[in-house]
Order: sequence, then structure tokens, then C-alpha cells
Amino acid sequence: MNAPNDRPVIELAGVKKIYASGKNKVTALRGVDLTVTPGEMIAVMGSSGSGKSTLMNVLGCLDVPTEGRYVLDGVRVDGMTKNQLADLRNQKLGFVFQGFNLLARTSALDNVELPLLYDRAGRWQHTKAMATAALERVGLGARLDHHPSELSGGQQQRVAIARALVTQPTLLLADEPTGNLDSRTTVEVMALFQALNDQGITIVLVTHEPEVAHYARRVVEVRDGRIVRDHPVERRHDAAADLREMDAPDTTDLMEEAA
Repeated sequence: MNAPNDRPVIELAGVKKIYASGKNKVTALRGVDLTVTPGEMIAVMGSSGSGKSTLMNVLGCLDVPTEGRYVLDGVRVDGMTKNQLADLRNQKLGFVFQGFNLLARTSALDNVELPLLYDRAGRWQHTKAMATAALERVGLGARLDHHPSELSGGQQQRVAIARALVTQPTLLLADEPTGNLDSRTTVEVMALFQALNDQGITIVLVTHEPEVAHYARRVVEVRDGRIVRDHPVERRHDAAADLREMDAPDTTDLMEEAA
């Protein structure tokens, strides 16, 4: 479920991440401050080596800050053990990856059900029904028994999004979710993200594509381990409208046919 409206989903304060290799130290994050409130849709942008992937790992509780404070939906993250981080990920986060990360010999329904079965707190019952509802939510109610090889790239990403949603996370994290998709399928996936965001789901996505970032509500730009710009999106694109425009007949062709 989403966090209450009076509490940020993400609070980073002075977050640093330093990796040590022998006597060498690499500072990947250099004092990052970031607040994300419920219902936002944020695109994190940056070139290779900018620190955006490290930032995503910290936000996703895959790594912890070397210094600074991270609070996720009211829970202090920095200082947690690996097992505590794993439990927190399962309870509060949904992940969508560029490569889909689906089990090849497993149906869409079983792929989506997996996070529910891994929950050590035993919170979920009727897991098949929950997985079915998640797939129906992303428009794949008729593809429950299909394996990934029987699905298009866009459909596979929809399965991955359903899997991320099935645990009712506080935050959806998407790492280059359109990186393996063609231009039309990219817009289809962004239309789904926008629809989910309109329903109140908080989304943070990493992308290197400016055209994808224009579907977000806010852009955070990372360079050299710092946030160098944080701004609302002007002239935000509407993915559903873009799809309708793609599907509209070419008036030039129609005029030539009439002639």
C-alpha cells in the first residue's frame, strides 16, 4: 500500500557511498539529499559513472550508505543487516529491470506469484488469485499460462511490472525499464507506468533516454556522485496520447489514395 500522505516515501540526508579495494577508495555518492513524497513519478538521469546506479542500489536496499541517513517509508535503513534489508525489500519495494528477469520455463502466473512465496513473514494467502489480479491489472489476464518465450518484449516487461506490483509495494523502482524495447513498446510501457502513477503508486525510474524522462513528473540529474539538478518536468508527455497519435492514419497517405 502507499505511504500516508504526510510521510515521505524516501528521505536521504547526506548519503555517501565509498567502495574500498585494498588501499584504494572510490566515492560513488558524495552527500546526496533527496526527498520523494507519495504519488511522485521521478526519472533519475546520468551518464555512465555518474553514480545513478549506486543511488538506485541504495534506494532499493541492495546496498547501504557508508555515511548519512536513509529512511524508507518511516523505516531507518542505514545500519540494517542483509537479512533485514531483504525483508524490507520484500515488504516495501517492487523492482522492474531492463532484462525482465523472468524464469524462462515458468508461466507468467507463476513468475508473478514468486515474490509472494518468498515472503518470510507469511503475510499473503490466496497467492494465485493475487498474481492473477496483478496480471489483469497490466492487461495480461489472457496470458496467464504463457511462458516468456511465447510473449513479446513488451508483454514480458508487463509480466515483470505485475510481479513488482503483486506485493503491494510502497515504492516501484525501475532500472532502465525500456532499454530493451523498440520505440512503440517503450511508449506502451510508459503509458502503463503513467496509469499506475495516476492510481497513486510512487515510481522512481532510472533512464538515460530524455524522451523517456519526459513521461515522469520530476527529473533528478546525477553527476560525479551528486545531484546537480532536481526539477519538475515541463510539458510532460502523455504516453496514452502519444500512442493514439501513432495509431492515427497518415493523412498524406489517405489523400494520395483518394486522388
